[in-house]
Amino acid sequence: MIIDTQGLFSDSQAITATAASTNYIDLGATGTPYGASAALVRDVGKGCCIPLSITVPQAFNNLTSLQVSIETDDNSSFSSPTTAQLTGAIPLASLVAGYQFKGIYELPQGTNERYVLLKYTVVGTAPSTGTITAAIVADRQTNFVGGQ
Repeated sequence: MIIDTQGLFSDSQAITATAASTNYIDLGATGTPYGASAALVRDVGKGCCIPLSITVPQAFNNLTSLQVSIETDDNSSFSSPTTAQLTGAIPLASLVAGYQFKGIYELPQGTNERYVLLKYTVVGTAPSTGTITAAIVADRQTNFVGGQ
C-alpha cells in the first residue's frame, strides 16, 4: 500500500487517551471562478470514494475498546467539529499488531468543511501501549494477515 505524507493522519501515533490524530488535512480555500459572484461549494469525494487505511502497528493494552471518527471543521482549531463517520467499537482482543480496521472507511461525499482529522476515542482504562497509523490511500489492502 502506498501512503503519501500529505494524506497521513497518524504515523504510529501512541494512543494513551481519547485524542485527535497528530496531523490534520487542509483541503484549501475554495476559489471563485472567473466571472462568478461566489466561491465554489466544496464537496469532497464527489464522484468517487476516498478510502482510508487505519492500522495498528503496536498492540494495545488495558482499554475496553477503541473507536475512530472522521471529523471536519471550517477552522484548524476544530472548535466546532462535525463528525462525518465512525468506525465500530473495536474490542481490545482485536487491537493486536497488524490489525487493520475492516469497515469501508472513506471521506464521505458532501464533506464541505476545509479541515479533516481523525479522533480516537478510548473506552475503559487508558492504555499504556498501542499505536495507530492512518492515512488516505489510493486503495485499501484486503489480503488480511492471519485471517484478521
